[in-house]
Amino acid sequence: MRAAGTDRSSASPFRRLPRWVSLVLGLACVVLGIFLVTRPFTSLSVLIVLAAGALMVTGLADLASARSSPSPVITALAGPGWLAAGIVVAAWPGITIPALAIAAGISMVAGGVARLAAAWPGTADERAAAALSGLASVIFGVLALSWPDVTILVVAVVLGGRTVVFGLSQIALVPRRRQADAAPGAPQRTSRLRRWSRALGAALSLLLALALLAVSVVVHESSPSPNAFYTPPGSVAAQPGVLLRSEPFTRDVPPDARAWRILYTTTRDAGTPAVASAIVVAPANPPAGPRPVIAWAHGTTGVAEGCAPSLLPQPFASGALLVLPQILAQGWVLVATDYTGLGTKGPTPFLIGQGEARSVLDAVRAARQLSQLDLAGKTVIWGHSQGGNAALWSGMLAPVYAPEDHVLGVAALAPASDLTGLIDHLADVPGGSIFAAYTITAYSQAYDDTKFDRYVRPAAQVIARRAASRCLSGPQALVSVATSLALDKPIYAGNPATGALGQRLRQNTPTGHIQAPLLIAQGLADSLIQPAVQLQYVKQRCAAGQELDYLTYPSRNHVGLVAPDSPLIPALISWTQDRFATKPAPDNCTST
Repeated sequence: MRAAGTDRSSASPFRRLPRWVSLVLGLACVVLGIFLVTRPFTSLSVLIVLAAGALMVTGLADLASARSSPSPVITALAGPGWLAAGIVVAAWPGITIPALAIAAGISMVAGGVARLAAAWPGTADERAAAALSGLASVIFGVLALSWPDVTILVVAVVLGGRTVVFGLSQIALVPRRRQADAAPGAPQRTSRLRRWSRALGAALSLLLALALLAVSVVVHESSPSPNAFYTPPGSVAAQPGVLLRSEPFTRDVPPDARAWRILYTTTRDAGTPAVASAIVVAPANPPAGPRPVIAWAHGTTGVAEGCAPSLLPQPFASGALLVLPQILAQGWVLVATDYTGLGTKGPTPFLIGQGEARSVLDAVRAARQLSQLDLAGKTVIWGHSQGGNAALWSGMLAPVYAPEDHVLGVAALAPASDLTGLIDHLADVPGGSIFAAYTITAYSQAYDDTKFDRYVRPAAQVIARRAASRCLSGPQALVSVATSLALDKPIYAGNPATGALGQRLRQNTPTGHIQAPLLIAQGLADSLIQPAVQLQYVKQRCAAGQELDYLTYPSRNHVGLVAPDSPLIPALISWTQDRFATKPAPDNCTST
């Protein structure tokens, strides 16, 4: 074995390049890596250019440092591999995120294996540095290959972080080469700190890789899965609104309340039998007599089976019900459906009006069968965002589908009312591709004439499918948001408001008459549900003869509208009190 600190240049068959080449290439790696790490939300096209540059510069740096490597042949062979990967990424027309991830992942795994193989002929510090950096590179590559839709992780953090560390290691070689050039053939005396600095950098790189691996495991395992409660018994009644089972529920329930999780029968929008779950919350010590019901239609939580609010860590806040204490303080009972397909077997009727509404109305029917409660024949429906769409549809269907619910009022808060206007606008909303993926996934599952592949461009299909498999809360939501922000154009292959999808969106826009008093509230700072689109919807309903009260709040955004400190909340409570008291409802259609 060669003594530590001796020069290997005389034995190397490779020509030594000038020191400034290694310095420039090392600096280039650092700069490109920093750009990748600090610009995670740039466009996909820019990320591809940066990724290709990082791969090619890494290859050039490996070639430049081959003579200084413990195994010059292996290092020199790895260089062309990095170069080839960079050229493929740069030259591939319309490269997709999965393809980019695969190219980067294979390159990092192969480069890591090459670095591990090159370690053994060197000194102790060289072996340690090569082994640690090689292992880190392999882990980075595995992460890239296991998350093919996550641009932010694959390109920005994984490839960018690895490129920065590699560039710094190349810069660290320059002083040693300067010493070797000053006295060719002479034994080189390098301080222990300098010799082990590369190993320290490689160790930090490995720590980063292990940290990302831990994050990957947490995110992949963070999505809740339905348990046996959500599986219906073998024999299920064909009649909708039948209580199948119930059990006490305590997660996130206020201490002065009691709650149950229920499973009940309902029907899908086509009228076919289905099963859904819900949460029922009541005051622990309610006033005497039967209690009025607030039927809550939750906002978007996702379209995957595990995204039921009753499964999530924050079952009420996840669907934007932020004022549960205020409801209980009135002595009212909350009945909050999960909708079919969330918790129970799918598909879920995301922005599919009849399916959502039947889940809402049948949950109230089933809750009345709980022996622990005495519920009055009085129901007011509240819904926010997606739930606002569900609330409007519930008001339309209630007199015919569930007259026994006795719906006395409908409050639609920032409702998804005009669906074609909404899906057109999603392309301009940060993170809007997540909601677009939910919509197209749900509609393609519900309607045979709406094909996922027709409406989602090929380069975005993996992203859209993965986004639809994740919930809108928890660690997985951060992955969806980061991925959507990295897109440089919408996921649509064409105009989503045309063809079969456009027709189905118009079909699910709630344009029917609502007999019960109607309240629609909108925040004028809402970037998801456009105030102008909402106002146009309200004007159309007024022109059709619908009586309603339209309230607007200038400083409130989408979720801020239903926050506990929102000025809407006392108005909503007061309006609901009047509905239970059967007082005349306000109508400001003439002033809208």
